[in-house]
Amino acid sequence: MNNDFTAEDRAALVDTVQRFATQAIAPNVPAWEEAGELPRALHRQAAELGLLGLGYPEHLGGTPAPWRARNALSQTLARHGGSGGVMASLFTHNIGLPPILKHGAPELQAEIIPPVLRGEQIAALGITEPGGGSDVAALRTAARLEGGDYVIDGEKVFITSGMRCDWITLAVRTDLNSKGASGISMIVVPCSAPGVSRSRLDKMGWLCSDTAHLRFDGVRVPARYRLGAEGAGFRMIMGNFNGERLALSAMALGFAEACHDEALAWARQRHTFGEPLIERQVIRHKLMDMQMRIRSTQAWVDALGDRVDAGDEGADWVANVCLLKNHATQTMQFCADAAVQILGGMGYMRGTVSERVYREVKVMMIGGGAEEIMKELAARQWGL
Repeated sequence: MNNDFTAEDRAALVDTVQRFATQAIAPNVPAWEEAGELPRALHRQAAELGLLGLGYPEHLGGTPAPWRARNALSQTLARHGGSGGVMASLFTHNIGLPPILKHGAPELQAEIIPPVLRGEQIAALGITEPGGGSDVAALRTAARLEGGDYVIDGEKVFITSGMRCDWITLAVRTDLNSKGASGISMIVVPCSAPGVSRSRLDKMGWLCSDTAHLRFDGVRVPARYRLGAEGAGFRMIMGNFNGERLALSAMALGFAEACHDEALAWARQRHTFGEPLIERQVIRHKLMDMQMRIRSTQAWVDALGDRVDAGDEGADWVANVCLLKNHATQTMQFCADAAVQILGGMGYMRGTVSERVYREVKVMMIGGGAEEIMKELAARQWGL
């Protein structure tokens, strides 16, 4: 695939992803939530279909693809898989690998990226620290150079796939006398290295996504695992966030559609006072309110996907991505709430998609940049 991604290409991709989601994912989500993690076999299944490699170069085992294709994958898998936990864990590499792809030496790319795209290994991203939250410039994890190695001490929290990852792209402070955004670098750390320890975190949602608190105690990593120049990490992190936020927007759109699908099916088959629920005007209006938000989000996702595919990341690009992420997650929130209300008592029961999405919407509104941070970034981009 390339930038000539046609409607026929999209239909074929959506068909493949929908079958994978309905057959390999949706029936298994309750068991995976009980286990608290995904089986590694799912990564291999997704890799065999080419889903893990979508958007990566062929020489590294991927399939070059525009954002239109990547967004279609995210949206379809969310809509028919119905689990943010699956999405978060299965595609963690899409936030862990891009800095390696953009800034890593060719030898480093060849070592790490192909086995991840084959589903044999798992890559994650380590930015957030206890007490830091969205304030990336306040990070304190330190990496001092000793001979040919960096020695890393510090901790990271809320790390998706942190319990299972084989590699983690880690934000560290290499200039120990610096403050703020300067002096931050990116280093890839093999999670098997001595001194890496992990603790599982329990969450409200994303129950089948393992999330960890990671500690680094004197972890030695060869200097060749650094990405780009020393001190250039902050800009890498900010650039990586833009892709993550666009992907989260497409996911949120898919989850909103999943809630609408379930609510509509329920309204058609559920009878109250002798008639299907869909015959009630108030229910039809709720469904139309959901559609109104879904369709506006779809238009915005498509527009920004087309824009980045055309290479247009102009002055207001970051502002648009930030506000799209807010709009999409608010659409997801509205649709989850409306669907649970339409389903009534059943909407409060474990096992419905709407109940799961209702629990998961908050992490979508926080992860990748909290809603309040998104508004402030957009305002600053527009000089306010």
